[in-house]
Amino acid sequence: MLQNKNIILSNYKNFIEQIIEEDLKKGYKRDELCFRFPPEPNGYLHIGHVKAITLNFELGKQYNAPVNLRFDDTNPVKENSHFVNEIKNNIKWLGYKWSKICYASDYFEQLYKWAHHLILNDKAYIDSQASEQIALQKGTPTNPGTNSPFRNRPQEESTRLFTEMRDGKHKEGSHVLRAKIKMDSQNMLMRDPVMYRILYKDHHRTGSNWCIYPMYDWAHGESDYIEKISHSLCTLEFKPHRDLYEWFLDQLPKKNKKKPKQREFARLNMSYTVMSKRKLSYLIENKIVSSWDDPRMPTISGMIKRGYPAQALINFVKKAGIAKRENTIDVSLLEFFVKEELNKTCPRVMVVTDAIKLIIINYPEGKHEMLEAINNPEDEHQGKREIVFSRHLYIEREDFRETANRKFFRLAIGKEVRLKNAYIIKAEKCIKNENGDVLEVHCTYDPKSKSGSNSEESQRKVKGTIHWVDINSSIDVKINEYDRLFLKEKPEENDDLLKSINKDSKKLIIGKSEKFSLSFTKGQKVQFQRKGYYIVDENQHGIISFNKTVGLRDGWKK
Repeated sequence: MLQNKNIILSNYKNFIEQIIEEDLKKGYKRDELCFRFPPEPNGYLHIGHVKAITLNFELGKQYNAPVNLRFDDTNPVKENSHFVNEIKNNIKWLGYKWSKICYASDYFEQLYKWAHHLILNDKAYIDSQASEQIALQKGTPTNPGTNSPFRNRPQEESTRLFTEMRDGKHKEGSHVLRAKIKMDSQNMLMRDPVMYRILYKDHHRTGSNWCIYPMYDWAHGESDYIEKISHSLCTLEFKPHRDLYEWFLDQLPKKNKKKPKQREFARLNMSYTVMSKRKLSYLIENKIVSSWDDPRMPTISGMIKRGYPAQALINFVKKAGIAKRENTIDVSLLEFFVKEELNKTCPRVMVVTDAIKLIIINYPEGKHEMLEAINNPEDEHQGKREIVFSRHLYIEREDFRETANRKFFRLAIGKEVRLKNAYIIKAEKCIKNENGDVLEVHCTYDPKSKSGSNSEESQRKVKGTIHWVDINSSIDVKINEYDRLFLKEKPEENDDLLKSINKDSKKLIIGKSEKFSLSFTKGQKVQFQRKGYYIVDENQHGIISFNKTVGLRDGWKK
């Protein structure tokens, strides 16, 4: 039965794949298939982009078709080469390879010529009104727009003005080029949209060669056409743009090229997260986060810094699936895939983050011994390590209670627990300060209960196991404890994002670690036993710092 289920699942195709299969049946050839991922280099890519990246590049693998990385760089005000390089690095990190890198700016000359073609065919005109006036004339979804007084401007005059605009003879905001479509269209995007505006801003690639720049809607479809893209896959917010996408393509001089087909899929929405670049930029500007790659950000670079594995992101977006309707995926699903990947590969280390002293009163003073610990029970090839054991140890404060009920399986007066990789101990008493805070726990140990030995006592079962470190040989480690940035499941519903911020989303603490941590290099992912997964942020001159990736347990579970 399971085998049949697997066969059914392997044959399932999402609706995008079904569209492509249908096109192949209707005469499309496989060698005509071509896909693209078209980011705007005006910010960092985030987890939502991983869905689009994975969709396009996996289709490329499936159909043995090229996938272009094209930067839609039509707005020099917000775009720069730093964003371009970061996007390239993110895609490489995910493990994907593009067929070629393209830029909308590669096509500025061709787009300019095609714009002239539209003017000469009475499909575009120069409008000399202020942008505010043009916006008012657009009308509303229930009321038609009104024609610009320049809509019937002579073609010769529009051509001359457009040429002068390129030559830098007019001020910003004095003129725009608009398509001539239909001011009473039900689709407001079809009400004579702006195609070009004047901007005296240097471009990250073309410098000061241009002072007019194409609008996204004009450049996007035409760039697809030039690159012979077969299927232009966009998120649902672009569905109203499809009419305009197709109208622009229909105006081009025909050169026996098949037109690209735009189709839309639901974007990725995730709980406790915002995806809008504008809102992410707002968080940076208001110093809620340090930068685009802050580990609390949903950007790919932030997730790299936080220690998320690439395969976990890919598995997550594949599980979320390709759908036609918007929905919100719980962030805990992403965290599940992160833990699943890290569990396979991470060496274990014992780190105490809120230490109290534990003294084993029947263990000889001045003595220490070396015990053996498995580095990763999921991967025997990672070997074993030695850990120091002595009379004086640190344990977690939360692992001890003076009195406890039957549901507390850690250390309490009169109760036994096992020290991980070591011995069974029993708490005898605790020492407190004048405020009632526990300073020390005094215990006895069973010398015959050593982990890994063959004695009967070593096999004796106790309900609890806790981690520890030796006081004398342990080292201090800095730990950036990261948590979810927002307190609300849907922070985007709040007009003021700042009200949804989790003020405890980052804490710096000093922990105590076994010396094994000194062997880790920057970028090493590890598991703090019984606590969670972490990545080495820095390790220089014997000072090591970690960023928390995710806890072993979901502290946000309702």
